[in-house]
Amino acid sequence: FQLRKLFLIVLACSSLSEVNKHTLPISSRDLVERVLPDIEQFFSISDGKSGLLQTVFICSYMILAPLFGYLGDRYNRKYIMCVGIFFWSLVTLASSFIGKEHFWALLLTRGLVGVGEASYSTIAPTIIADLFVKEMRTNMLSIFYFAIPVGSGLGYIVGSKVNDVAGDWHWALRVTPSLGLLAVILLFFVVQEPKRGAIEARPEHTLHRTSWMTDIKALCRNPSFVLSTFGFTTVAFVTGSLALWAPAFLFRAGVFTGEKQPCLKAPCDNSDSVLFGIITVVTGILGVTSGVQVSKKLRTRTPRADPLVCAAGLLLAAPFLYLSIMFAQASTVATYVFIFLGETFLSMNWAVVADILLYVVIPTRRSTAEAFQIVLSHLLGDAVSPYLIGVVSDSIKKSDSYMWDFRSLQMSLLLCSFVAVVGGAFFLATALFIEKDRHLAENYVPSGETILKVTFMFDCLF
Repeated sequence: FQLRKLFLIVLACSSLSEVNKHTLPISSRDLVERVLPDIEQFFSISDGKSGLLQTVFICSYMILAPLFGYLGDRYNRKYIMCVGIFFWSLVTLASSFIGKEHFWALLLTRGLVGVGEASYSTIAPTIIADLFVKEMRTNMLSIFYFAIPVGSGLGYIVGSKVNDVAGDWHWALRVTPSLGLLAVILLFFVVQEPKRGAIEARPEHTLHRTSWMTDIKALCRNPSFVLSTFGFTTVAFVTGSLALWAPAFLFRAGVFTGEKQPCLKAPCDNSDSVLFGIITVVTGILGVTSGVQVSKKLRTRTPRADPLVCAAGLLLAAPFLYLSIMFAQASTVATYVFIFLGETFLSMNWAVVADILLYVVIPTRRSTAEAFQIVLSHLLGDAVSPYLIGVVSDSIKKSDSYMWDFRSLQMSLLLCSFVAVVGGAFFLATALFIEKDRHLAENYVPSGETILKVTFMFDCLF
């Protein structure tokens, strides 16, 4: 029965991930990335404005995440997810009817999409945490986080193919809202709301809720949570950049080498989006699986296994991402091989980071912790990176030529490799505190004012 509930949660998030990628996690994208060359041509926008599409969405998402985190720790999580996903479906469908004179409307709908993303990405992992414990929880989280790369990769493929068949990128945004509505129906009628922490040694009724400010202060004093959040921020930065710009970069590389024709009239050549989508699906499955399995084996040797695996994933991804960017002008095959390796190592973080948060934070603060992590990681990560990459590309570009379209974007994307190395350092620092913080969470005792209140109530009753 628990597995069935997990399957439905994964189905809901997979259907959304075809147009939204969490990381986040986390990480949230819609089909705009899959048809970006067509959108740039349709609205006649620069790289900077293209990146702004992603930034507007992420800003909305991270602003709303704390609200849903607060609600998720106090009210029925299933109903909150249903409302958010239903609203997301309507907004996504509405965005497909925007004309070329109303680029501002596309930005507006991109921002409203953040409602649905914030509703399920902050809450769904906490429901899984209340259904499973220990090793089983890690395994189930790995299944849940398959929804991110698999759904996102399918989004690249579906969006590109629908665009090719219909000859209009707007139709790419009209495919997945129906899947979102299906997810709402399944969540509403089948999934039951589990009690927070009911399956753990410290269930919800033995823990006393504190104010939102108290929760935030406690999280800020949790080194493992803070440092792993900064590490996850770098993952968001890199994945946000790649999600938006990788297909466009590969297309420009093809134009630069003479393998493709420039996009002068829609529909553009979206074959790179299809290949990138396939790579995203495969590397996501391999990365999440290998990250979880390596972490499980290392736990028998050291309790610091999880942050060490995350650090290794980022540090190994950095050189392969660098090589994929630099080889784009020489060998298309080598570029795809290095992208494959880089994304595989990058994907090792997804489930492991989520597991770290769940065992260093007490059950009554987990939705708030998820929201806090989402806000910080997106504020400094993929809310900034797509726009930053676009602005840097525009500033480097010396002329409006196909050569500089490629060169400027190539140089700006090199920033991803540097950020990945910084992320590895944050996870290495997390390893220094992980044992202590996990012990504190498992043996949490209310302090000061809370103890006095509980004692007073006990005396009054007895």
